[in-house]
Amino acid sequence: MEKRHDVLSIRNLSSLATPEGFEPRSGVAQGRIRRVSGAAIRIEAGHITFAGTEEEFVRQFGEAPHPGETVVSGLGKTALPGFVDAHTHIPWSGFREGEFNDRLKGQTYAEIAASGGGIVSTVAATRAATLAHLTASVKSRLDLMLLHGTTCCEAKTGYGLQKEAELKQLRALVHGSEGHPVTVEMTALPGHEVPLECRGDAQQKAAYIDECCNEILPALAAEGARFVDVFCETGVFDLAESRRILSAGKSCGLVPRLHADELTPLGGAELAAEIGAISADHLLFITRAGIEAMARSGVIATLLPGTSVFLRMNRYAPARDLIAAGIPVAVATDCNPGSSYTESLPAVAFFATIGMGLTVEETLTAITLNAAASLGMADERGSIEPHKAGDVVLIDAPSLEHLVYHYGVNPVSDVVVNGRLVVSSGRRLL
Repeated sequence: MEKRHDVLSIRNLSSLATPEGFEPRSGVAQGRIRRVSGAAIRIEAGHITFAGTEEEFVRQFGEAPHPGETVVSGLGKTALPGFVDAHTHIPWSGFREGEFNDRLKGQTYAEIAASGGGIVSTVAATRAATLAHLTASVKSRLDLMLLHGTTCCEAKTGYGLQKEAELKQLRALVHGSEGHPVTVEMTALPGHEVPLECRGDAQQKAAYIDECCNEILPALAAEGARFVDVFCETGVFDLAESRRILSAGKSCGLVPRLHADELTPLGGAELAAEIGAISADHLLFITRAGIEAMARSGVIATLLPGTSVFLRMNRYAPARDLIAAGIPVAVATDCNPGSSYTESLPAVAFFATIGMGLTVEETLTAITLNAAASLGMADERGSIEPHKAGDVVLIDAPSLEHLVYHYGVNPVSDVVVNGRLVVSSGRRLL
C-alpha cells in the first residue's frame, strides 16, 4: 500500500472555487462562493489547513516542499470541494435498458410498472443476486463516482422489499465501501415500493408496512443504516403510511428523508416538514404550501434533474422558487437502473443549470456544501476551508464554469480524499 503522507499540497492552481461555512446555504447566499486566482491548498493529517493564493502559501510555508510532503501540480486546473452525491440507489442487480427503449417508443413509466417492470423488476433480480455480486456492483459504481469527483455519497436499500434481501443490500454497501475512498452513508428504504406479492390486497399491504416498521427497519438500523426513507407517492405509500414508516425509523434512531411529490402533488413536502426530515427529494410537483412548510422547518430540497431527463418528463423541480423561498437546494444523481442511470455528478450538474435554471455558483453549492448538509455533514465536508476534511477535486480547466460549460465529458482530472491523492490524471491510484 502507498505510504500515507501527513502533508499534501496542491500548488499553482489556475483557480479555486468553493462555498464557505459549516451550515447549508440558502437564498441569495447559495450563489455566493469564494474564488481565488493563482491558488494553493495545504492539507495536514487529512484536514485542510490552508486555502488561498500561491503567494501567501509561499510566505507561510516556503517555496520548497518539506520532507515527506506530497505536492500535486495544479497548473491550468481549478480546485473544487469533493462532490457529495446525496441520493443514490447503488446496491442493485438487473439492468432495465429495454424499459428505456420502451419509453422512447411511447410507454410511460407507470404503464411499464403496471405490466411488471419498473422497480419490481429490479427487486426480482436483486433478490436473486448473491451478496458477492451486489458487493462487486457497489464497488464498481463507487469507482465510477470517484473518477467523476464524488468523495461522499448516500446510498439506499429498497430493492429487496423483504428483511433478508434488504439486509443483503445493506451488507453489500458495507462490504463494497470498506476501504474505498468514497464515504458511504446508508439509508434504509424498505418503503420503496409495495412488494409484488402484497399488491391488490389491503391487508397484505398493511402487513408489509407492519413488517417494515417492526422488523426490517430495526434490523437495518442495527447493521449501520443512518437514515430512513419512503416513496411517498400516489399508488405507492400514502401520507399516513409514509408517516408511520418514517416515525418507526425515527424510533430506531434513523434520520428521516423522503421521496416527495415526484409524480403527483400528494403533500410529501408538508410531511417532510411535519416529521422533521433532513431532506425532501425530487419535488417536481411540490405546491406553494409545500414550499412554505419546508421553508419554515428548514428541510433541505434535494433535486434530481437527471431523473426528469431520463424519464422524459418535460418538467423539473421548481429550483428557482425553492431558492427564492430560502430553502437550501442540493442536487444529486439518483443513480439507479430505471430512472437515472448515471454515477456522474458533473453530468447532472449540467441539467441543473440548463433544465432547472441554477447558476453555476448555485450548482456548485448544491453538489458540495448543501449536499453535505442534507447528510448532516456540513461541519466536516462540502467546502475547501480550514478544519474541513481534505477532499478536493481538480477539474482540468481554468475556471469553475467549465464544470458545466464543457458538457458531455468528464472534467475531473485529480481527486484528493482525506489528504490522499486517489485519482491522478483521470486514473485511479488507490
